[in-house]
Amino acid sequence: MAQLDKDDLAQMNEDYFKSLAKERLVEVAKNLHQLATDLWEKRQQNSENSSQPPSLDNPYTSKSTTKESVQSSESEKSETTTEQKQRDESSGKEKKEKSKRKPGKQPGGQGFGRSQPLKAEVIIPHYPSTCSACNQDLSKLDSQRYMGYYVLELEPELFGFRVVTQLHHYYRTTCSCGHCTHAQPGRGYISEVEGRSKDLQLTEYVLGGAFLATFIASLSVRYRMSRTKIQEFLKDWTNTELSIGTIDRCIRETGIACLPVVEELVEQLQQADILHLDETHWYEQGKLHWLWVALSTKTAVFHIGSRRKEELSHLITEAFIGWLVSDGYAAYRSHPKRQRCLAHLIRKAIAITGAINQKAAQIGQWILDDLKKLIATIANASEDNRLIRKRIAGLRRVCHLGKKVDHIKLQALAKEILNDWDAVVAFVKNPDLPPTNNEAERALRHAVIARQIGFGTRTKEGSLAYSSLLSVIETCRLRQINPWTYMASVLALARRGLAPPPFPVSS
Repeated sequence: MAQLDKDDLAQMNEDYFKSLAKERLVEVAKNLHQLATDLWEKRQQNSENSSQPPSLDNPYTSKSTTKESVQSSESEKSETTTEQKQRDESSGKEKKEKSKRKPGKQPGGQGFGRSQPLKAEVIIPHYPSTCSACNQDLSKLDSQRYMGYYVLELEPELFGFRVVTQLHHYYRTTCSCGHCTHAQPGRGYISEVEGRSKDLQLTEYVLGGAFLATFIASLSVRYRMSRTKIQEFLKDWTNTELSIGTIDRCIRETGIACLPVVEELVEQLQQADILHLDETHWYEQGKLHWLWVALSTKTAVFHIGSRRKEELSHLITEAFIGWLVSDGYAAYRSHPKRQRCLAHLIRKAIAITGAINQKAAQIGQWILDDLKKLIATIANASEDNRLIRKRIAGLRRVCHLGKKVDHIKLQALAKEILNDWDAVVAFVKNPDLPPTNNEAERALRHAVIARQIGFGTRTKEGSLAYSSLLSVIETCRLRQINPWTYMASVLALARRGLAPPPFPVSS
């Protein structure tokens, strides 16, 4: 049967239909009927009967709304959208060219500083311990202060927190050998980005202390606040004024400091018995990327990259020999021990139960019932092997029946189940395996909401920082550890060029 496209439909009008012979008219009607059927079934899809996320559901339609009102609402919405597109096209407005202006302060532009100077509440001195030339002890010699800078640090209290202004003084000492040694702020990893005028370096010579930077990162990643909202929050609740640039630096510093921790977590993932794996689309500088997650009972690792199979090497390696729980994406099928997520198959079966073709709808209902009954039988720990074999045989039989029905989606679902049969029923022989991949989908939920608010990340560095922060935060939550205390210690050590502390196993 022919597949009609936009140009085909544009050629069809009343005169065209009148000019056709009866046999030709029947053929055209059959093609139009097939097109109408496909479009109708597509419009009925939502998060309950397909892989469509809940964010794309009609927010003005409740679950209790009747089918007639849903169709009416969608029809009105479609007409409104079409009219809007026609107005936009007729207006002839051209898209504005992307500005070549770099973000931030421009050369020669007016700068802005603090209207009131900071007042130090705590003074922290830093002395050189040994001579950098001869290694002699300098602790008993006189020192001279040569520089200092302010640091805003967050201090937790019994009921709340407060921001303290620290003044760090650095001293220099002249050794008996004549060499002058300077105490200097620590310096760590440098994150390089091509085309950037100044690369990000982890250093102690910054305004935001480790705890304050971690707190700002938590507001951004965990609580999904924009830089502007964080700036407003700090001003209103802590009377602390920070620029957008300082806030952004704190977030990126905390994320980059956690990169070595993520490498440790990836190694721990390889020891898991069961690993959940899933992905969702992501945007980096407006270009389509994918956010991956690998999840065990105690570890979670996120990664932003393409959707190619090679991206899996960032999450699982050849060292992983456990079970992989995933959806039907082809990149996962090379793993020998795999459990297919039945929730995806159930949603597809639900969509088929509403098909116009009554025979296809009936078989779709049988597949749906068999999948649910098979899950319930295993979940109830039934020892009746005959009943389990009966459920499996029934599912296989109805899938073979579905392959013969003249319905594209039913045939696709039946072939999908049969072609991936061992992965679909793996949980039958291994009761410890979960039949769904809900754990990974829940782990991605926060990121999906953040994507809708912030539209992804702008640079590769931003993607690395965001995914590493997600990894450490989610892993701490799984292990019931306070993530912010641990991440603050990681950042403090990274600013001094030191390795992070071992990741705690549990609280």
